[in-house]
Amino acid sequence: MLPLEHITVVAVEQAVAAPFATRHLADLGARVIKIERPDGGDFARGYDAAVNGLSSHFVWLNRTKESLTLDLKRPEASTVMSRLLDRADVFVQNLAPGAASRLGMAAADLHARYPRLIVCDISGYGSSGPYANEKAYDLLVQSEVGLVSITGSEAEPAKAGVSVADIAAGMYTYSGILAALVARARSGRGTIVEVSLFDALSEWMGFAAYYTAYSGSPPPRTGAHHASIAPYGPFRTRDGDTVVLAVQNAREWMRFCAEVLGRSELAGDDRFRTNPLRVANRSALHLAIESALGSLPTSDVVARLKAARIAHARVNSVAQYLDHPQLGERDVWREIASPAGVLRAMIPPVRMAGVAPAVGPVPALGQHTDAILRELGVNGDTIARWRREGVI
Repeated sequence: MLPLEHITVVAVEQAVAAPFATRHLADLGARVIKIERPDGGDFARGYDAAVNGLSSHFVWLNRTKESLTLDLKRPEASTVMSRLLDRADVFVQNLAPGAASRLGMAAADLHARYPRLIVCDISGYGSSGPYANEKAYDLLVQSEVGLVSITGSEAEPAKAGVSVADIAAGMYTYSGILAALVARARSGRGTIVEVSLFDALSEWMGFAAYYTAYSGSPPPRTGAHHASIAPYGPFRTRDGDTVVLAVQNAREWMRFCAEVLGRSELAGDDRFRTNPLRVANRSALHLAIESALGSLPTSDVVARLKAARIAHARVNSVAQYLDHPQLGERDVWREIASPAGVLRAMIPPVRMAGVAPAVGPVPALGQHTDAILRELGVNGDTIARWRREGVI
């Protein structure tokens, strides 16, 4: 039995944050009923067609779910939603600001109507404050919390390469719902869980916030090098390869100088004795490292780093990552069905002894509509009429 096998989640969701959270609930066995618009569904279905004609975002975020098409603006939808929520344990929505209230799904109202229901609202900026009614997408939130300003090279800022605001909000939603389920098991009552992209990514900006508030200046943009630890970043070898290395403490710094660079005198150099000094004199430090490593073949550099027990890595492309031996050795790949045929999917990162995650199919738009409606007591004639009228 999977940990959440007895849990039903109803999700009025789109894009990334909410689907990310509910997919992880589905991985643990929860039944996730995804409500989609009849005229195209979750707009993430149209982000790209990279996965044999399907959207890469949608395939990633929506496996193992059931798709129910329903026009929530139609009066018939309120009956369907009431029957669904009567049976549900969790309700998740990440509609535009104010949309849930206009549809009769305000968190406080649902909490009053369904006392055992855990109601989770995901928004851009939260339910209060001057930005509460602003639309928010991942890059906008990365910009507002200052992440873009400290990411990139000295010459130009950059956004993170993946949707970190959405993913952060999705993870806090997931953990918040799990905590609410534990609390309900004790009290018998549901609760309201609120997560915003802004709050979630603000938490991830903790180091930068403390650094700036107490030093008076932000962490500098340093490309792939760490802003406050040195040496920590990419360096070129004689072969033209890039090796990323990380020195974390004084002992490692001494070993690095003696055993990797072959220049033990650098460990006591007044410019480099401590990490703050190395950061302050980064240009000179990098020049000394590059002059040593740049004369060595990659194999020698890696061998010396391993012998000195200095953490290091390759700069892989995404294609190289997909063939990473660690993925193969840890048996992360599963085959799943989809409207585009069989696809490879990766199991979730949390591994529980004796539990095999539910890595199920990617649903076609509205694939489960008829079955769910019949389960709720809607007869076949009504289902056919609703389909003709665009209700489903």
